[in-house]
Order: sequence, then structure tokens, then C-alpha cells
Amino acid sequence: MILPKITLLFTALHALLMMVLVYRVVAYRRGAKIGLGDGGDTRLLRRMRVHANFIEYVPMALLLIALLEVCGLDARAVWALGGTLLLGRLLHAQGLSSTGGVSIGRFWGTLLTWLVILAAALLGVWLAWPLG
Repeated sequence: MILPKITLLFTALHALLMMVLVYRVVAYRRGAKIGLGDGGDTRLLRRMRVHANFIEYVPMALLLIALLEVCGLDARAVWALGGTLLLGRLLHAQGLSSTGGVSIGRFWGTLLTWLVILAAALLGVWLAWPLG
């Protein structure tokens, strides 16, 4: 049985990044005494969006990578997908944390994340087709 240890490592690293992102929301919320929503505070809204964007994309990407690893995708490809996703999420978090507008980190972070999901999805179709 193939154990997805590479994906486990990248999932753990993404979980640590997620904890940093959510801590930034909670700490700001407590300091600003905003219990629910963003209270009209654009800085809190931006921190919430950094965390929410992470939650919107990372689970599907990691699920695809794990399934590819279990299905026998070459370890180098699994490392490349996981590393690219982590780099993309770090760039995105840094870019969106700095500005709500256009930034290089946000652009490259989004692009790398989308490319990982697209590549993983296409690899999944290729590995699974034809069924049986």
C-alpha cells in the first residue's frame, strides 16, 4: 500500500500556514473588539479574505495531490505540485496581506495555485482514464 507521506508533509505545512493566517484574524479581532463580521474595518476584512481564500483553494488542491500520490504518481511530480502550491499560498498571503489591490505576490500566488489545481486535475483524469 502506498502511503501519501509527501502529501502528509505538505498538508502539515499548509496547516501551520493556516494557523498563522487564522491567528492574524483572531488577534486583530480581539484588539479591535470586533466580535462578528468585519465591523467595517478594511484591515480586518483583508485578513479575513487571506484566510478565506486559503480555505477556498487549499483543501481541493491537497486532496488531488494526495489521490495522485496514492495512485502512484511519480514522487518528483508530487513534490513539485506540493512545493508549488505552498509557494503559491505563501506568495498570495503575503501579497494580499500587504494590499487589497494588485500585487506581484497576489498575482503569482493565484497563478501558481490555479496551475497546481489544473495540473493535478488533468493528471487525475489521465491516471483514472479509462476506468476499470
